[in-house]
This record gives sequence, C-alpha cells and structure tokens, in this order.
Amino acid sequence: MNSHLALDAGFGAAIGQGVGAIALYAVVGLLLMIVGFYAIDWTTPGKLSALVRGGAPNAVIVTSAGLVSMALIVVVAIYSSAGKLAEGLLSALIFGFVGIIVQVLAVRLLEWVTRLDIGSLIESDRFAPASVVVASAHVALGLVVAVAIS
Repeated sequence: MNSHLALDAGFGAAIGQGVGAIALYAVVGLLLMIVGFYAIDWTTPGKLSALVRGGAPNAVIVTSAGLVSMALIVVVAIYSSAGKLAEGLLSALIFGFVGIIVQVLAVRLLEWVTRLDIGSLIESDRFAPASVVVASAHVALGLVVAVAIS
C-alpha cells in the first residue's frame, strides 16, 4: 500500500497570498492604532504619552481603555472588509478612520455631558475613580462604533 503526502499544486501560492494579506492587514491595523492613539492624545488635555511614561495612574487607565476601544474598531473594520484584497484593505482603512473619528468625538461629548475635568483627572498622581468612568466610556463607545461598522 502506497500513501502519498503530496500537497495540491496551488498550496504554496495560496499560503503566500495568505501570508501577504496578513502582513498588509497588520500594517493597516498598526497604522490605524497609531492614528487612534494620536487622536486620543490630541483631543485629551495634557500629553498622554508623557503622563503614561511618568506613571500617572489615571492617564494609564484612560489611555489603555482608549487603545482597547481603537483595537475593537480596527478589528471589526478589518473583519468586515470582504472582497478582493485591495478593496478589503481600502474599506478597512476607510471604516477604521471614520470609526476612530466617531469614537473620539463620542468620548469627548460624553466627558462634556458628565462635566469631568479630564485634564486634572489624567494629570493626577493619585488614582481617581472617575478615570474608570472615562475608561468605560472609551470601551463602551468603541463597541458601539465597532458594531456600527459591521
């Protein structure tokens, strides 16, 4: 009895295309995450990266939640992009950018409605429970925007 462990003729090409698509989507995802971080940083009083490096606990909490919410948006934008690779990358990029803009605006509106002084909050060296409210708003609104993209 002879058994062969041969691969289909197109297997290598399919693997190559898949690896290439993963790499391209990873680049798009990373780009969107960087844009998302700077969108949060730009619209939040204070310099988030410096506050995080300095160990300001509320800045760490808010920034972490902001990044998680951006990741949710980016993941769903990529997941929802069906079709040819170029169309998928472009739609992920467009929906990701729009999602980031909507997310940032929604969080800032919610902070304004709740009358939180986000600048003082994130610059404080002591944990403030209100930072959990802002963090929760980031994640909750990120979920809403992500589902809207899908």
